[in-house]
Amino acid sequence: VRIEQKAGDGSMMASRSEEITDLIYVFSKSQYRAKEVTPSVERIEKRCLELFGRDYKYSIIHNTNGDVCGHYPRKIVFLEYESSDNHKESFESTVQISRLQDLVNRSKMARCRGRFVCPVILYNGKHVCRSSTLAGWGELYGRTGYNYIFSGGSDDTFGDAEEVLEDDCAVRNNDSQLFDKVRGSDIKLLKYLSVRYICDLMVENKKVKFGLNVTSSEKVDKAQRYADFTLLSVPYPGCEFFREYKDRDYTAEGLVFNWNQDYVDAPLTIPACFTKNLNINWSEYQSWDLVQQTQNYLKLLLHIINSDDENGLLVHCISGWDRTPLFVSLLRLSLWADGAIHASLEPSEILYLTIAYDWFLFGLIFFFCFNFLKHIVCDTFSVIKKQRMADDTLGNFFSNVARQLWEMLPSTDNQVRHRAHDQSKVSRLKFVTHSQWISAQATLLKKLPRVSSAFFMSFFSFLCRCTFVPERQVRLEAVRELFLAAYSSTVGLKSSAPSPSGAISGLLEQFARGVGLRGTNAII
Repeated sequence: VRIEQKAGDGSMMASRSEEITDLIYVFSKSQYRAKEVTPSVERIEKRCLELFGRDYKYSIIHNTNGDVCGHYPRKIVFLEYESSDNHKESFESTVQISRLQDLVNRSKMARCRGRFVCPVILYNGKHVCRSSTLAGWGELYGRTGYNYIFSGGSDDTFGDAEEVLEDDCAVRNNDSQLFDKVRGSDIKLLKYLSVRYICDLMVENKKVKFGLNVTSSEKVDKAQRYADFTLLSVPYPGCEFFREYKDRDYTAEGLVFNWNQDYVDAPLTIPACFTKNLNINWSEYQSWDLVQQTQNYLKLLLHIINSDDENGLLVHCISGWDRTPLFVSLLRLSLWADGAIHASLEPSEILYLTIAYDWFLFGLIFFFCFNFLKHIVCDTFSVIKKQRMADDTLGNFFSNVARQLWEMLPSTDNQVRHRAHDQSKVSRLKFVTHSQWISAQATLLKKLPRVSSAFFMSFFSFLCRCTFVPERQVRLEAVRELFLAAYSSTVGLKSSAPSPSGAISGLLEQFARGVGLRGTNAII
């Protein structure tokens, strides 16, 4: 039930978003590097562990000083099982963390920049993981020197230019044993995490830089080492394309990627078992705008993790740094909105965890990710059975109104109040629509003794202020509102000079116009 906004809601919203504002400010000023420990980073790490610990028993994969991966957290959370009680340690661990740590250390060079397969979400006992794509021989023998040359002299430069050379002849003639070893370790890690499905977001089979093939992917591994996995090629445009999104005043509707570019050679490849139940015409994917493409890919990922009771999913692009956290974050927030994961976290808390843990560095896709939540509020993105969800949502709505009806009755009419309360709860089970229920309540009230006409009018005035909004939508809108408020007060509020009228101008004016921002409390 949503009731018209009260005067004090604005200050409450500002208080809840303060922590988010501080987080965005810290991340917008500097890139995260595990070897650079600051009080702010330590505070963020501690907060993330506390939020994970609310609903899960977890262990830690140690990445001290970035020894395993320079841009992953120093303490990588491995979620073992859901547990919100105070006796997590009384349960037997489901994994040997020492074995997991060993597999991570052995497999770190199998993927670009050491961004190994990392579990980030636990849903119904299944892991959703993220990583970069497969590395080539150049990274195995000299990643540091290669990156230094091709990233303008900075070994830690972030971007697609970080990827490394893979010489097909060298792989065939001299290095097959090396690839067997490192990719074999990668496969062992995937199987230890019970990952069966690999979703590759690259729009190319192999990344090409300076006329040379760079990096690889499971779908073109010549030795077919990943034949035991279900591979999905779901090409999605990279960060360069999102410059167009920004140039169009942050408008994704009508923005279509150019699939005819020379470097785009990865076709959409999805097993039939995942396409037949989604009612999506996948042959039209090249005509979809950015909104429809993102929606359909998210539906696919949700369908995958919901169709198999035992096996998990890996999502990756090239660097694992923009497209990958986009879909990992959308999965996290969508599942949270259904109450399926992180059940105890409030909107401000899940937003903090998502930003801090999924987006170690901000890219061009960062703003799009959270602004996109407005496009996934409907039930078609829910993993909950539709009828049960509808019953629960309507039940909550009717119970809430019945309770407030009970509170509105004169306190002296206790008998009438109890009759209204009890009969309201019963009547809501007989009607499936909002209007039918209201009509039933009107009939009920007319039959009750000692109900004044003034109360009758005040009750229907209250109903007019109520709006039936599904819980999923309420939760996602709350997260998006918090994000926009925090983003607009940090990254989005940079204006070169005030306008003569004193109104917002420059970049801020463009930002407000592009996303429809009408104030810090508006839900857009």
